Amino acid sequence: MPKLRDKAASSCLNDEQAMYLALGQAQQAADAGEVPVGAVVLDRQGCLIAVGHNRVITDHDPTAHAEIVALRLAARIVGNYRLPGARLYVTLEPCVMCMGAMLHARLAEVVFGASDPKTGACGSVLGIHQHPRLNHQTQVRAGVLDQACSALLREFFRSRRARL
Repeated sequence: MPKLRDKAASSCLNDEQAMYLALGQAQQAADAGEVPVGAVVLDRQGCLIAVGHNRVITDHDPTAHAEIVALRLAARIVGNYRLPGARLYVTLEPCVMCMGAMLHARLAEVVFGASDPKTGACGSVLGIHQHPRLNHQTQVRAGVLDQACSALLREFFRSRRARL
């Protein structure tokens, strides 16, 4: 298992750098035939902890979304399932399952690129993070490199439809 935190201890990133790294992960997913979604987890200082990309098909696992893959690795590296102060960057608006995991991990913030009008749980379909009865409130920010994130998804599905 890679120790990303050790390798990238001095890799503190701004919003665009983190989303470009997530886009690189999304491209890896696309290259593997997965829906191109990538995620990056940063600590409270903005330094890289972990990365992940969709592995649903590869792993035969409906929970292997990019966010879950990145959260699992981050939790192992940190040695705790709770990641207070951490931020997760993801190329596509998270679904309900992923937002539930992020809330449970006590992330400070989720930053996403492209909105998901079909299953987005950060405001497009549902706003899970805004439910007043939750004991933890994770902030959500949308639109970082949204055009690049949307373009990667559009091209993937355009190519897939053309093959069919």
